[in-house]
Amino acid sequence: MSETASSAGSWRRAALARLDQLTKPQGSLGRLETLVAEICEIQETLQPELDTACLLLFASDHGLANDGVSAYPRAVTAQMVLNFLRGGAAANVLSAQTGCTLRIIDVGVDADFTPHPQLTQAKVARGTASILHADAMSAEELERALTAGREAAQEALRAGHRVMLFGEMGIGNTAISSLLLSELTGLPLADCVGPGTGLDSAGVARKLALLERVRQRPTEPFPKGDAAAEAITLLRRYGGFEIAALAAAISAVAASRNVVLIDGFAVTVAALLAERMQPGTLSRCIVSHCSAEPAHRLLLEQLRIEPLLSLGLRLGEGSGALLALPLLRNSVALFRNMATFGSAGVSTKSPGSDG
Repeated sequence: MSETASSAGSWRRAALARLDQLTKPQGSLGRLETLVAEICEIQETLQPELDTACLLLFASDHGLANDGVSAYPRAVTAQMVLNFLRGGAAANVLSAQTGCTLRIIDVGVDADFTPHPQLTQAKVARGTASILHADAMSAEELERALTAGREAAQEALRAGHRVMLFGEMGIGNTAISSLLLSELTGLPLADCVGPGTGLDSAGVARKLALLERVRQRPTEPFPKGDAAAEAITLLRRYGGFEIAALAAAISAVAASRNVVLIDGFAVTVAALLAERMQPGTLSRCIVSHCSAEPAHRLLLEQLRIEPLLSLGLRLGEGSGALLALPLLRNSVALFRNMATFGSAGVSTKSPGSDG
């Protein structure tokens, strides 16, 4: 098969044709076959390569976290960033297991950190404003968050990484993601609000009531008929800095024709924002898993995206993407290294045979 392509989907079709020539029954590798075909389409090659991977983990605080939308206090954001830098979090363990580079980008944590090789300090502010009373950020702050995301992605691309994983850390960002999802899709807010880090039913009810109050705050009208402007308005209105940075970073990697591996609920909402700002972004993203947050499944169903895994995860910090990375690499290894029927001298299934 030649390394040429012309129309949309041609690399995918060429990859599927090659898969049918490998020494296995057609379709017998199931989801791994469509997965590697997606990777070939993204990278525009029949020699896909995923050896070098990087997890970009964006961290920020939210003003709304002081109002009881999470089972954990706002101080946990900074404490978890320190845990990442000391190597003690799930993201550290799984990154080491997969040989994935881990970068933590502070775009708005309410704490100061000493320099560290894994830390990029790009703080916009010490958390967003409380959206009960004001917009989460100014237009200037939003632009700084978007720039931080683009620059983190470009730095990782310059380092030669061919697959980029995305994660987040920010107490309260599940609540923010619920608001953003409802506004972006028209889903009822009640369907978008879940337990997050572990709220009980009473806690979820309080969270929903608080977010309903946020939506009642007087704000300027949305731009009419402009998806990108609407996404920008939503980010400025609700935040957070890490979600804005994620959206910009995802767009940058997708535009480079490298693989974007999405984590859970908050990162998928950021990817949807990225799609609104840069159409075509989602077609170059692979969703690693469906999280335990109920609205994540609703969002994936709306987007008609099939996640690779469904393990009941609700940790965040890129954990689902790290667990899925070996599946991507194994699909590529099979595609590139299995013999074809012709090269192996193996007969194909004869007409009329029953297996």
